[in-house]
Amino acid sequence: MEIRVVRIEKPAEVNLILGQAHFIKTVEDLHEAMVSSVPGARFGLAFCESSGPALVRWSGTDPELVDLAKRNAFALGCGHAFLILMRGMYPINVLNAIKMVPEVCRIFCATANPVEVIVAETEQGRGVLGVIDGIKSKGIETEKDQSERVAFLRKIGYKAG
Repeated sequence: MEIRVVRIEKPAEVNLILGQAHFIKTVEDLHEAMVSSVPGARFGLAFCESSGPALVRWSGTDPELVDLAKRNAFALGCGHAFLILMRGMYPINVLNAIKMVPEVCRIFCATANPVEVIVAETEQGRGVLGVIDGIKSKGIETEKDQSERVAFLRKIGYKAG
């Protein structure tokens, strides 16, 4: 077995969801979940088929993000992995809808941070072992940090008050 690191390539402002599903119908169902959750959603998604022709299946509403999702998924090459790249929206806006898609087995991460995917490769194929999502913790939150966090969430409208 070989272990590799595959960095997800994306612009800094683009958010992503990386997950695992189990059926060719996943692409259509993920697409429907995205457009049903956020009107005018701008995204690209790609899914690594795990049998038969083993193609990267894809869909989306933003040609640039579709192309980027396809390239990243092909670089991953992990059976049943899917990647959704989104612009002008956040994973929190769609994550529950994505998790409710019957084919979705797990979510590895949902973030705008730089992501490295730890991939194992055997004679049979490739699989995701885990992800590195962002940077190492620099310290422990202080009371001042807590106040700033609470104020920020209210400022951007994610908490009332």
